[in-house]
Amino acid sequence: MAPEVRDATVADLPVILAIYNEIVANSDPVYTGQPTTLAERASWHAARVAAGYPVLVACDGGEVLGFASFGDWRTAWPGYRFTVEHTVHVRADRRAQGVGTSLLERLIEHAGAIGKHVMVGAVDAANEASIRFHEHLGFTQVAHFREVGHKLGGWLDLVFMQRMIDGSRPPRG
Repeated sequence: MAPEVRDATVADLPVILAIYNEIVANSDPVYTGQPTTLAERASWHAARVAAGYPVLVACDGGEVLGFASFGDWRTAWPGYRFTVEHTVHVRADRRAQGVGTSLLERLIEHAGAIGKHVMVGAVDAANEASIRFHEHLGFTQVAHFREVGHKLGGWLDLVFMQRMIDGSRPPRG
């Protein structure tokens, strides 16, 4: 059974923080070795909500299993305003069980509903499961950047994946 997906609340932030910091500590998807704080996650959540962007959680029986959001891509350039970059993170014990799929499908729906045209995902190139996950949801690999990240004493490659949200022409202006 698919998990319930709903808007995250401030009460969900400690679990979102725990999921995020576990990924920072134990794997490469987030290119930092420094855990974040509850205050930073609260600021991140508030900024996304203020911008009209979703912060979603997937739950099973009220227990948060993962979270997802998207934000502006290349904010310094207004020509990119119809493109968003997403993030999806799932608790270690619930990966590969449909949680990420449920979250990303809802993000895609939301992006379309607010007029976004393209969704971008940045994936560690060694994370074959994440690349397959994105491909399953209609994303295609559009770039492979070699050794642009550094973590745990080694250089990391980054893959950009993209999915068209709609087939519309860009609005004038």
